[in-house]
Amino acid sequence: MLQITEPNQKSTKVVGIDLGTTHSLIAYANNNEVTIFTNDDGEKLLPSTVLYEPNSAPVVGKKALREQRKEDEEDNSGIRKHSARDRNTISSIKRLMGRGIKDVEKYARHETYRLLDKDDIVLRIGGRELTPVEISADILKELKNRAEKSLNEKIENAVITIPAYFNDAQRNATKVAARLAGLNVLRLLSEPTAAALAYGLEKEKQGTYLVYDMGGGTFDVSLLKLHDGIFQVIATGGDTWLGGDDIDKLIAEYLDNHGGLWPARIQAARKLKEQLSTSTKSKVITDNTIYSLTTEELIPLVMPIIEKTIQTVKDVLLEGNITKNDKINGIIMVGGSTKMPLIREKIGEIFNAPVITDLNPDEIVARGAALQAASLMGDGDSLLLDVTPLSLGIETAGNLVEKIIPRNSSIPISQAQEFTTFKDGQTAMDIHILQGERESVEDCRSLAKFRLKDIPPMPAGKAKITVNYTIDADGLLTVSAKEDTTGINQQIEVNPTYGLEEDKIIGMLKASFENAGADVKTRSLKEVQLELTNLISACKKALQIDSNLLSDEEVSSLYNVIEQAEKELSNPNIEELRDITNSLDDSFAPFAEKRMNKSLEESIVGLPAANFE
Repeated sequence: MLQITEPNQKSTKVVGIDLGTTHSLIAYANNNEVTIFTNDDGEKLLPSTVLYEPNSAPVVGKKALREQRKEDEEDNSGIRKHSARDRNTISSIKRLMGRGIKDVEKYARHETYRLLDKDDIVLRIGGRELTPVEISADILKELKNRAEKSLNEKIENAVITIPAYFNDAQRNATKVAARLAGLNVLRLLSEPTAAALAYGLEKEKQGTYLVYDMGGGTFDVSLLKLHDGIFQVIATGGDTWLGGDDIDKLIAEYLDNHGGLWPARIQAARKLKEQLSTSTKSKVITDNTIYSLTTEELIPLVMPIIEKTIQTVKDVLLEGNITKNDKINGIIMVGGSTKMPLIREKIGEIFNAPVITDLNPDEIVARGAALQAASLMGDGDSLLLDVTPLSLGIETAGNLVEKIIPRNSSIPISQAQEFTTFKDGQTAMDIHILQGERESVEDCRSLAKFRLKDIPPMPAGKAKITVNYTIDADGLLTVSAKEDTTGINQQIEVNPTYGLEEDKIIGMLKASFENAGADVKTRSLKEVQLELTNLISACKKALQIDSNLLSDEEVSSLYNVIEQAEKELSNPNIEELRDITNSLDDSFAPFAEKRMNKSLEESIVGLPAANFE
């Protein structure tokens, strides 16, 4: 397989990070041996919970989680009701990454802290105003410190995993958080692909795999297709509000007859659930209250959640065009909740595929990230293709942008498209390279321009110019233009991904989404105006050449029709412009017929006589 190595990177250790909703991990791979870094107590999982106390440095992990549970207990017991502004802890911040205020109204209602009414999401926690990016950066700093302490050297580069469904804004928010934490992101790796890499499935070369990922707070399912050792995510689905925590809540509600406050029942529910992964009966004592649960009692509590995930899996398979007759090579179980035997049994049974559970589901994603990190530094043989952050296109007539390489295309990539001249006798063509999602040139980013000269003079539309865009593995764009009859060509090298900050990319994407409807209308209007302009030009040229076929009155009448059409060129009504174009075409139809007859007569007269002897 092709090995892609990140250019211009120092030969230092690169770590893999699973930045999770509920828990996070950091790992390092050497010679295919993966080490997951721990804290001083030997714990691998870092709770993705942060404590912000006034005049104190942020605290990430178990202490923050204990404080959060204490705040929950105080709220539920009535000892102290936390207002939006005196809550000191926050968790599940991953849900807010790259989101807008409207996107997270549900989340704001769900939690006790509140969002400030600003353009960007800002949360008030512990008397501070913090963004999701800043909070995620604090989690990444803690992970980075773990690795540096264990390896006894500075860590600068990382591969960070993200859900397959993350959009560009969420991806870039993750990159910015890493930069704030002092980390350079070599790759953002999709979590399902990381899971597949952890099992070394790329060595199978071919196959279809399902990744069933249920963590504490979210559920994701991805369909992967492996072709020649390269994974491609075909379809994704999930629920960012469904996970092991929901199972805990259902169990805690069921334990109501045991007594005890809600926080104690939640804690007991989690422990009982974990015990039932290896036994049919469980018992725990929390706050002097005895709680018990059996597998028989657990099944009806959990089945509604399992059924919900099964429907999501079915939807993903449908989207990926997988039928009952298609073989699924394996179902990879990811996330702590998949340790439950009931989940594994039901999913494997319903989808008739082997359930892959050899590795600890809590650690799989971090392991895959570490292996990919090692591969990028030349240790390993797996392949990961990067993608283009924004579309690349060319300026065409009417100040419009024609997309040649769409955004999110895997690189390396090469795409070619054929263009032609706009005017008669045109001997040069300006190639204007643009980046962005909008339809008009002025709304996109100009990357470069060059001119293709010495095009043979021909009637408009006759020349064939092939424009080729090629992006190599390092993100370097080469644009070439070639005139097909003569073979003359010009080319230029551009770097479309460097020099453009993440916030600029996010801004461009946001503008494209917000103006999508208006842009489509603008493009349609310009295309109709261009069609009318070309028709007017053709009509004028025809009258100049063959006006002798018409009477003076007919010529005058047609010029009047052209004049009326020219006055309407600035009309913003697309349908009216189309009617004007059709009317002009109809007015010139008899003249066009006369010209055709003349051309046929001239052709027949010029033919050599046939010899019948």
